[in-house]
Amino acid sequence: MRDKATATAIATDVLDRLGAALAMADVTAALELFQTDCYWRDLVAFTWNLKTLEGRERIGEMLRTQLGEARPENWRVADGEQAVESGDVIESWIQFETALARGYGHVRIKDGRIWTLLTTMQELKGFEEPMGYRRPAGARHGIDPSRKTWAEGRAQEEAELGFSRQPYCLIIGGGQGGIALAARLRQLDVPTIVIDKHERPGDQWRKRYKSLCLHDPVWYDHLPYLPFPANWPVFAPKDKIADWLEMYAKVMEINYWPSTECVKCSYDEAAQEWTVTVRREGRELVLKPKQLVLATGMSGKPNLPKFPGMDIFKGEQQHSSQHPGPDAYRGKKVVVVGGNNSAHDICAALWEGGADVTMVQRSSTHIVKSESLTEIGLGDLYSERAVEAGMTTKKADLTFASMPYKIMNQFQIPVYDQIRERDADFYKRLESAGFMLDFGDDGSGLFMKYLRRGSGYYIDVGACDLVADGRIKLKSGVNVARLTENAVVLTDGTELPADLVVYATGFSSMNGWAADLISQEVADRIGKVWGLGSNTSKDPGPWEGELRNMWKPTQQEGLWLHGGNLHQSRHYSLYLALQLKARMEGLPIPVYGLQTVHHLS
Repeated sequence: MRDKATATAIATDVLDRLGAALAMADVTAALELFQTDCYWRDLVAFTWNLKTLEGRERIGEMLRTQLGEARPENWRVADGEQAVESGDVIESWIQFETALARGYGHVRIKDGRIWTLLTTMQELKGFEEPMGYRRPAGARHGIDPSRKTWAEGRAQEEAELGFSRQPYCLIIGGGQGGIALAARLRQLDVPTIVIDKHERPGDQWRKRYKSLCLHDPVWYDHLPYLPFPANWPVFAPKDKIADWLEMYAKVMEINYWPSTECVKCSYDEAAQEWTVTVRREGRELVLKPKQLVLATGMSGKPNLPKFPGMDIFKGEQQHSSQHPGPDAYRGKKVVVVGGNNSAHDICAALWEGGADVTMVQRSSTHIVKSESLTEIGLGDLYSERAVEAGMTTKKADLTFASMPYKIMNQFQIPVYDQIRERDADFYKRLESAGFMLDFGDDGSGLFMKYLRRGSGYYIDVGACDLVADGRIKLKSGVNVARLTENAVVLTDGTELPADLVVYATGFSSMNGWAADLISQEVADRIGKVWGLGSNTSKDPGPWEGELRNMWKPTQQEGLWLHGGNLHQSRHYSLYLALQLKARMEGLPIPVYGLQTVHHLS
């Protein structure tokens, strides 16, 4: 094992030679510095896209197309960092510049050649965020009879933006995704309005079922610029998150229009702008943004099944997104259709509230105990011990991003093998109760299932014990055949008397929001949203290498999609904000590898 100084010297040599080859536009020499089996993941810096190039041939194609505009230089081991060697791989944080931007990234080197390379745009030259030494003074010293206070300036901006002055960017959806992106755009001086149908920021969480809490730990969930305080709970309850989002929107000076609904959108190709009709506080307004972002959430459009008899059932029926909690259902018979996160949470809360509850599990579910996920799955990057070891949120995000999706499953399989062994008794109890378990098509577990299909899992925070013990009744491997006036009839003939049916049946593709708000033609033009093209369950091929349509240019000019969990909303909002800022400033933006549409929804 080589020491850090030796590893750093090797990394420096490789970066020097890469920089020299690229400066000479000698693509052949540059490719010689890569392993035959190699990956370059670029987040905006070279491709103005989110793109993973797999193998020398694909990397060469990108370089030949993009080098003339990118003109990269000053490749080096990142300031204050040293390379490290683990096994046969040398890893290092790196810095570089392009003609328009400053970048940061990560490299893995095997046998003196690059195995994986991550390059990310961090800031645009001449349009840096006002942070650190560039932070605004705030107070204006001296005497000025025409001086406006900060409050007067904000009031003027709110009175003008969307009325006498149009926003450059309109974000539809004011959850964590829309708020995080708006905060980024504010720092980049991009005039932006966020609209949301709810009355207050945070209502997307506040109005969900009362037992909802984050299943991801706090270190994974910070928002840009303003991390949670050191005493924030590891797993925050929904109302606490809602209040944080409301506070965040106010403190970050986001132009947030609550109680505002998008009525319709259309794009004017000649003017290169959108016409968006919104209904705000009872009256319709027309906005003319150049860029439109759908931040309506990958879990925002309820997927409500259609079963015979739903129209004659005399009890209540709710999608999980509409379920208020257990308070009104003590002593009632409840059937919950579904076996993933929401189904488990709702079943557990109903059982605690005194309901007689049955879960109908139609297909297998990946289960991972929260403690095991936090310790084994996330602990090296997002935990208190990671923080103590010097792992910052930025480094954790970039470490996660540095692993190409093509090979990520190979690194996840051993993690979930370890979890499966650690929690063997737990899984045996569940299977004995008839629960159908899986660890993904290839055993790679939660993260790959999330990336591939965005569903099919539950992070256990207690409900599984109720299922294993039979306190939550279980019917697995069946579907709903029909509803009668007072019961749910399953495909095996079982009849479940019910006062309430909760459909914890997930959410449809964000593509559906484009169809609803713009047109089916535009929805078909951009195609399916989310998934990698892994050709696994609910993620049809061909292989894409990146999440479809997320945070990057789509086949519809001026239309962007932003969403995901808090981690993704934080991390990828940077790259989307930089792309929008560059367009506002009229910078040359040669997009490489615009995604081809293979699936419509």
